[in-house]
Amino acid sequence: MAHEILIVDDEPDIRMLIEGILSDEGYETRVAASAETALAAFRARRPSLVILDVWLQGSDMDGLAILQAMKAEEPSVPVVMISGHGTIETAVAALQHGAYDFIEKPFQADRLLVIVRRALEASRLARENEELRIKAGQDTELFGNSAQIAAVRNQIEKVAPTGSRVLISGGPGSGKEVAARMIHARSKREDGPFVALNCATLAPGRFEEELFGLEGGTEGVGRRTGVLERAHGGTLLLDEVADMPLETQGKIVRALQDQTFERLGGDARVKVDVRVLATTNRDLQAEIMAGRFREDLYYRLAVVPLRMPALRERRDDIPGLAEMFLRRAAEMAGLPTRELSPDAVAALQAYDWPGNVRELRNLMERVLIMQPGSSQEPIRADMLPSTVGESAPALLKFDASTDVMALPLREARDLFETQYLQAQLLRFGGNISRTALFVGMERSALHRKLKQLGVTSEERGAG
Repeated sequence: MAHEILIVDDEPDIRMLIEGILSDEGYETRVAASAETALAAFRARRPSLVILDVWLQGSDMDGLAILQAMKAEEPSVPVVMISGHGTIETAVAALQHGAYDFIEKPFQADRLLVIVRRALEASRLARENEELRIKAGQDTELFGNSAQIAAVRNQIEKVAPTGSRVLISGGPGSGKEVAARMIHARSKREDGPFVALNCATLAPGRFEEELFGLEGGTEGVGRRTGVLERAHGGTLLLDEVADMPLETQGKIVRALQDQTFERLGGDARVKVDVRVLATTNRDLQAEIMAGRFREDLYYRLAVVPLRMPALRERRDDIPGLAEMFLRRAAEMAGLPTRELSPDAVAALQAYDWPGNVRELRNLMERVLIMQPGSSQEPIRADMLPSTVGESAPALLKFDASTDVMALPLREARDLFETQYLQAQLLRFGGNISRTALFVGMERSALHRKLKQLGVTSEERGAG
């Protein structure tokens, strides 16, 4: 999406010249001739960058005062100062008050464009660094080779460039925000901001202020921009949208439809260009039936529905995910990484993971840090928490009440084979072909053996 630049100069010829130079390079522009119109334009919609003249005839404020007002309201917007009567003192004052750079008139078009590009790039990097700081540790790719996660990636590749709204559903920790970030990164808005609002953690009385912002008093005192405005030109994620109060749901319906809204305490409508994504771990149709979610909001958000599979539905991905999380945890903690033994992998694949991928990541970090032993020693199943070990295949935790030595050889062998094959089926997510290849049997022979041992499809862990 094209960057929007606000040009503030009292000379019409200069405004037209700069507007022409920037428009030829694909930038969108707005112009203002006075301090009043400049601040009004700045407050109506935040530009990507401001080009501001130091001297404005007929205005109550000069360019330095306007610069200070803009920086007080939105420090992240870069401002390039221009002047035909510039002095070193003026340039220094501008930089001290937060200007990105200072250009003297007359200026070369190439020099102006270089400074504009540098300012926009610096702003983008600063925004990305802030997002990384806030979202430290967040994944930006969906990891795994299972058919389920491959299908999700395929859907993301299709919907990301379209600009359509997407409703991402799935259990807690299943990777819904990761999917949202992937959609943004593969969209035409990838250079714009990605702003997330967590509806589950926000107090009900704060929703509208966070969404729409505060108008504040005179001269912008106390003004606060909301997430809709901060996401202009980019993507807004409404995380766990089912927790949004009904009253706020009604107000955001209009904002989604018109792409305009009013700040709290204001009467001017602010126009934005925002792609909205939403996530939920609830059944929104059931929430609609219960009167807790607006049907019109649902249909505006769910233009394209996307479902994130639970981790237990893609057990094939667990070994790779566990190894990746162990490696990352080792890098973060400055520790040597450790391997997972086959029995530990089988135990992880047998567990149901109510907390999904997030629970697996946290467990791997805890195990790496808390478990004793040499880094050369693999992590075994008995080192895992009891909640995970209790779900391990029977092969990994023989029932002490079963006296194997009292069984005839044939029954003892059948018991071992049953437990062994159950463990391997869990390991390969119920995939008969992969299990047969690993255990060294023909697929048809494995089918016969499973039937002979009475291992049903429910016991095969197909998920």
